[in-house]
Amino acid sequence: MTRRERSVDVLVVGAGPAGLGAAAALAASGVRRVEVLEREQTAGGIPRHCHHKGFGSRRTSGGISGPEYARRSAAAATGAGAVLRTGITVTGWAGPRILDTTGPGGLERITARAVVLATGARERPRSARLVPGTRPAGVYTTGELQQAVHLHHQHIGSRAVIVGDEPVADAAAGTLREAGVEVVARVTDRPPVRPAALEQLHSAPLLTRTAVTALTGRTRLTGVSVRHEDGRTTTLPCDTVVFTGDWIPEHELARRAGLPLDPGTRGPAHDAAYRTGEPGVFAVGNVLHGVESAGTAAAEGRALAVPVLRHLATGDWPADRPAVAVAAPLEWITPNLIGPGDDRPLGDRFILRTGRILTAPLLVVRQDGVELHRRRLLRPARPGRPFHLPAGWLDRADPHGGTVHVSLD
Repeated sequence: MTRRERSVDVLVVGAGPAGLGAAAALAASGVRRVEVLEREQTAGGIPRHCHHKGFGSRRTSGGISGPEYARRSAAAATGAGAVLRTGITVTGWAGPRILDTTGPGGLERITARAVVLATGARERPRSARLVPGTRPAGVYTTGELQQAVHLHHQHIGSRAVIVGDEPVADAAAGTLREAGVEVVARVTDRPPVRPAALEQLHSAPLLTRTAVTALTGRTRLTGVSVRHEDGRTTTLPCDTVVFTGDWIPEHELARRAGLPLDPGTRGPAHDAAYRTGEPGVFAVGNVLHGVESAGTAAAEGRALAVPVLRHLATGDWPADRPAVAVAAPLEWITPNLIGPGDDRPLGDRFILRTGRILTAPLLVVRQDGVELHRRRLLRPARPGRPFHLPAGWLDRADPHGGTVHVSLD
């Protein structure tokens, strides 16, 4: 079959909050040919499946529903002049900033002056978490659950166990309640991260420091076997289990391009201007890190417009950039490259994650044996939740020096 070839100025891959935010800002800034490709039939990303309110507002009690937020984001992009094409799958790279696609109209090869990867993230499924047992019906990730309930209106079950203890686990619990499913327990192998008084607000008990060892049942799930920290084992009777959190960046397209990946985030290594290791290829949103809110991803997309416009005007792209690395128990930091000039992270701060609770942590930043920053945080840092490092020390970092190390002291 003949592959149709054409060109655009900016090609955005992924129509979630980050991709749509980037497209809207770029088109509104005067970029003439901005095109967004989305493999799903409907644009909007994860919010399409989140029927609870709180989107577009800092208060969980306010804002709009996820589907409405997705519709408004798509309308903002097309209203600004971007072209949005759904049902289009990017199959690979034919060269620098040249992408092959397939869709209802056939095969295409699209050349862009700049490419923006906004492919988002997905939850690690049961198989990737190496949970043994049979393969019965009734096993979901949060995204699969939300699609089954809100898009396909499927019967879920009657008793559920949620594996995870992070904000998305709360969203899964809400979806289960909407579907008429009783949440009998929430399980996490981590220590408690919320005060006991707050936990009492939840109807289901939270089993901390507890590992899932197996799923039981053949045609249908009958239970979740767990092992507590003290060695005790039990099986929680249920017909549904939802694995939440443990996000994986959708980095397959980045890997195919040979982009360097950060070992911590597992997304493309990038600087504060969202520049990857390939000239002209940017990455933004949750493909870069663990899942942040739709508002954060959209804000990153809008902020991306400035460096993309600069690249379109000058063609400049930095060569070697020092990496930013963290030491355990810190898990990752983003941005994770130091770019030249006065580029600053969104909000003038870096995002970090930790593997265990840190009470008033003292963060130290060093490069080539020189201490660039030392600061104690006033609030605890908790696993599965972001915390932040001010970026004022960037002025003292050497853009031609060695790796910048962030650790606890």
